[in-house]
Amino acid sequence: MNRAVRLAMVMVLVSLAPLFAQVPFERLVNSHLEPESWLTYSGSYDSHRFSHLDQITKDNVGNLSPKWVYQMRRPGLVETTPIVYDGVMYLTESPSNVTALDAGTGRTLWRWTRPMPEDLRNIGFPRVNRGVAVLDNRIFVATLDGYLFALDAASGSVRWETHVADNATGHSFTLAPLAIDGKVIVGTSGGEAGIRGFLDAYDAETGQQVWRFWTIPGPGEPGIETWGGNSWMNGAGATWLTGSYDPELNLLYWGIGNPGPDWNGDVRPGDNLYTSSVVALDADSGTLAWHFQFTPHDTHDWDANQIPVLIDREWEGEERRLLILANRNAFYYVLDRKTGEFLHGNEYSKQTWATGLDENGRPLEIPGMEPSYDGTLVWPSLQGATNWFSPSYSPDTGALYVSIREMGSYYFKSDVEFEEGEPYLGGGEQALRGDDAQGWVYALDALTGERRWQFRLLSPPWSGVMATAGGLVIGGSQEGNVYALDDDTGEPLWSFFVGGAVRTNPMSFSHQGTQYIVMAGGNSLFVFGL
Repeated sequence: MNRAVRLAMVMVLVSLAPLFAQVPFERLVNSHLEPESWLTYSGSYDSHRFSHLDQITKDNVGNLSPKWVYQMRRPGLVETTPIVYDGVMYLTESPSNVTALDAGTGRTLWRWTRPMPEDLRNIGFPRVNRGVAVLDNRIFVATLDGYLFALDAASGSVRWETHVADNATGHSFTLAPLAIDGKVIVGTSGGEAGIRGFLDAYDAETGQQVWRFWTIPGPGEPGIETWGGNSWMNGAGATWLTGSYDPELNLLYWGIGNPGPDWNGDVRPGDNLYTSSVVALDADSGTLAWHFQFTPHDTHDWDANQIPVLIDREWEGEERRLLILANRNAFYYVLDRKTGEFLHGNEYSKQTWATGLDENGRPLEIPGMEPSYDGTLVWPSLQGATNWFSPSYSPDTGALYVSIREMGSYYFKSDVEFEEGEPYLGGGEQALRGDDAQGWVYALDALTGERRWQFRLLSPPWSGVMATAGGLVIGGSQEGNVYALDDDTGEPLWSFFVGGAVRTNPMSFSHQGTQYIVMAGGNSLFVFGL
């Protein structure tokens, strides 16, 4: 059966889903048909992080209050986005544990714990886990020590485990996997350890590897000419955040991390493909369909692991499949997601390293902005104009909502030699903080990248946003506030102090006819309702 016929049968298969499995692939494809659930990390394969629920509105959001709160069992940063379906919430806890909760009450149903080795290496990132994936009757989690597990959704028992990569060499997993048709996609952290990055697909039934895409090409492969000498061997290019998927094109879209070493580009002359790029891969084979590099020869650790957002909109009088992305380098991009063609780009946040983009989307760099032994002041900071936390696209307003970190940094270069399993940085940075740093939520026109409105935060955020059909934009702050904004104007409508920094992404679900909004703060998960 070809893919077009398969997708045409979706509605029939969804109605028969209980006969086959809890969450078959067809249910994931059509997540928009059941807004009461939250079935993938970003809520849908197109990564809109948009809730179609509209019970909570601009008029009644002021009545939101906590309905239940879950205390994490271990202290640590909370960056998980829960999965919710059929009355059960699945979330990860630090360092790589999974918990299933009753979605209506927060009562624990089961808990799976992954012991970590005493010599666990997490070079350049905290010990976090951002969530699970679901497919059929299994929950999938990737762990800090380099494994991928399939758990029984009903009991939490291990169905299979696969050793993906060696943690001793700096590889680790912090992302939520992405489950597609019969496969689980997982990418690696460890870009600051001089790894050679990859993206893997595993058979969802057996855990056997289906394919591997190396983000750093080797000898004889296209792109190797963009690496001087043997620098490709430790070129980094981590894939540490969840990508997006177009089931009709059968293409995966994944952001690729920075090159290694981060701040000394002298040892890796060239553009350093496929770092700081987005790649489109055939989901069946892992072969490269196209790539687009946002920051060639990146020496500021800006990478491109921001979430690629997929939209179908009219472009110059023609319906196009588009990929939009607010990059860490402070430029906004619109690409044709079928071909990778650059359609539009513009500066969306303060930056001092480029005068703009050329007709192909390549940055027009300002001389002298490279890291130096004495330090070079550049906007944005290495944390970027935005970072790992999710944007949100509203089909109702046509805007992309983005959390913004407006900061500059002094970038320093140092001499460096590679040593396996050790930091491979080639320098560092000193960020401008306090009054020199600002935090915002921007509403950007999805087609032009132009700012419609902005909402000032007290400090640069580490939390993503979610738009809803109720006309809201939900977010959180470092100061411990969860807030709701008017999606048309940015006017603040509601806030709640959770008592700890918010470092995750919001999501929403409905249980027994009641809509809830979920956000973590400090070491707790808050579930709000009217």
